[in-house]
Amino acid sequence: MNWSSLVVALPEITQFVFFAALGACVGSLTNVLAYRMPRGQGVVFPASRCPSCQTGLTWRENIPILGWLILRGRCRFCNVRISAEYPIVETFVAGLFALFFSLWYLIPNDAVLFGLPIGDIAPAWTANGLLTTWPAFVTLLFLLGSLVAMTIIDARTYTIPLVLTWVPAAAALLIHTAHAAWFELNSAPLTEVAPGWFMGEGNRRWITTPGSLWTLATPSQSNWLWIGAGLGGTIGIAISLLLVRLKLIRRSFDDYQAWEEKALAEAEASSESTTDDPHLWIRYPHARREMVIESAFASPIVLGMIAGAYLLPRVAPSGDAPLWLTVMAGVLLGYLIGGGVVWAVRIFGSLAFNKEAMGMGDVHLMAAVGACLGWIDAVLGFFGAAFVGIAYTIAALILGGKLQRAMPFGPFLAVSTVLVLLAKPWIQHALTVIMGSAEPLNLP
Repeated sequence: MNWSSLVVALPEITQFVFFAALGACVGSLTNVLAYRMPRGQGVVFPASRCPSCQTGLTWRENIPILGWLILRGRCRFCNVRISAEYPIVETFVAGLFALFFSLWYLIPNDAVLFGLPIGDIAPAWTANGLLTTWPAFVTLLFLLGSLVAMTIIDARTYTIPLVLTWVPAAAALLIHTAHAAWFELNSAPLTEVAPGWFMGEGNRRWITTPGSLWTLATPSQSNWLWIGAGLGGTIGIAISLLLVRLKLIRRSFDDYQAWEEKALAEAEASSESTTDDPHLWIRYPHARREMVIESAFASPIVLGMIAGAYLLPRVAPSGDAPLWLTVMAGVLLGYLIGGGVVWAVRIFGSLAFNKEAMGMGDVHLMAAVGACLGWIDAVLGFFGAAFVGIAYTIAALILGGKLQRAMPFGPFLAVSTVLVLLAKPWIQHALTVIMGSAEPLNLP
């Protein structure tokens, strides 16, 4: 590469380095979350310190990746070895951010690697450029960082802190909606001049997948029924939470802690070793009863979606809905459908076997995926997780004790979500063949 080519590529190189460095910083935060949250410690306070000698760390020790390398993997104060997990996580997240930036914005559409058309991986909306679509990309980064943190914590503790699912979901609602409002303010009215091609004021173009309006699956602007379903379901969540607050519905599994303490005491009295058993929850005998309670909690949500879908088309003004409202409805529907599919499996599976089929953290995880990426990716990610689980089980059998034999489902959901993003063109082709469609499916 000559100097002139390097100068031309300098903006892209700078952006690549920026997102890689951002990923390393997020990876550092992920290490903090994975260490502190299961212990009930604050994320910001106390300041970072050596777990062994408790000496506060300076900014030099806290530099992502490089700090560990400079210290040669040992504490500068007590010389105790520092786990290599810290730079590994930081490097992984840095690579993840850089990979998606490269696939989304740097690699040409006709790029091929080992015979694979990797240029097709980027969603159609990325053709609008980073300057126009960066809010959607930032939402993706929120989700990726949270998925890594949830995977580490769930693999260790069999729990997912719900705040790690709420943050990307809230970010998606705010960022997607604000982005649509800004875009509509500067480009309205948008007119579809070709499938997936829209033109606005000042010849501003907006490219999406044919049949899609935005960077995630949304209703059409004229479809008030689905907009009403998204808004009504969200109101239903608020009603259900209010019913819990008023103690008209109790939280499910609220007696589990007392049951666990009793089970541990009985096991200790009988010299049965269950103190460190992460699967003790499987023995809880009242799973069916708790699913009835969760069904009662879900009822206002389902009724809210039905009521919203019925009422809003009858009271809405004639014409199209604003773009920001349509996109907001897409985020809400992604949250409701992404979480609802997993919740339905949890409820019916637990009713069938009288054991908790899936954790509530898994429900919130896929709800967050749906809010950030849309309901289509969330549903594909959920069903794909079963294949990821099968692959992991086979690998665990082949490698013997080198892999943790029993793994919670959350990591499989997270891995499957990333694979859906990377394999969307091939998934789309497979679904087209399976459904026998004459026209290729277009997944946003």
